[in-house]
Amino acid sequence: MATALGSQLPLNIRPRDDATFDNYVVNSRVRAVCLAVSGAVERLLFIHGPGDGGKSHLLQAACHACDGVALYLPLAALSDMAPTGLLDGVEHSALICIDDLQVVAGDGEWERALFNLYNAVQSAGARLVVAADAPPSALAIAMPDLRSRLASMLVYSVPSPDDEERQAILIARARRRGLAMPVEVARYIGHRAGRSLGDLMAVLEELDRASLTYQRALSIPFVRQVMGWQGSQVP
Repeated sequence: MATALGSQLPLNIRPRDDATFDNYVVNSRVRAVCLAVSGAVERLLFIHGPGDGGKSHLLQAACHACDGVALYLPLAALSDMAPTGLLDGVEHSALICIDDLQVVAGDGEWERALFNLYNAVQSAGARLVVAADAPPSALAIAMPDLRSRLASMLVYSVPSPDDEERQAILIARARRRGLAMPVEVARYIGHRAGRSLGDLMAVLEELDRASLTYQRALSIPFVRQVMGWQGSQVP
C-alpha cells in the first residue's frame, strides 16, 4: 500500500498495522460487506453500524490491500481541522476511505468539502468508501445534495457482533498474540467483561502481560485471578 497525504494531513494518521483483512473475523452476517470493501468492483460504498462492528477495521484493511495509493481519513480525529487544504488533491488516490462521517454532519464547511470531494472522485475515477454510525438517510446532513450523493452509494450495514462472534474475535486476537485461548475461557471472559470489543481487548491486553510474566496458560482460574473477578491474587 502506498499512502497519499493531503497537504495538511497530520503525519500520524495512518491505518493500524494490525487492521488487515487477514485479522478480520468474517461470519455470515458480515461476509457480503467484507467482500464489497475488499474488492475493487464497487467504486462507491457506504457502510454503517454501531462502533464495535468493525467498520474502521474494514476501511483500514482496504487501504492496506490497495495496490495503488490509498488514504484513510478518520474524521473523529480530523474534524477540528478545516477541510480546506486537508482534502486537496486526495481524489487522485486510488482509494479514499472516510471514517466517522457522522462527526461532521451539520458542519457546513465540512459538508461542502465532502460534496466537492465526492464529485472530484467521480470525475477522477477513484474509489470511495465511507463509514458512519447510521445510514445516509438517518444522518443529520444539512446539505441535500450531499445527502443524495451519499444515498446513491451502495449501502451496507455492519452489525454488532453477537456473543459467539465476540468470543471468536477474542480467540482470534489471542492467537495472533501467540496465546491459546480455549473456547470455555473466551466464554467466561465474555460473561464477566463488558460487552464491547474494546472491553474485551483491554482484558486480552492484561492477560497477555500476565501470561508472559507468570508463564501461565490461559485457564478460567488464571483469568479469574488476574482480573480480580473474585478478589484472588496471582500466586
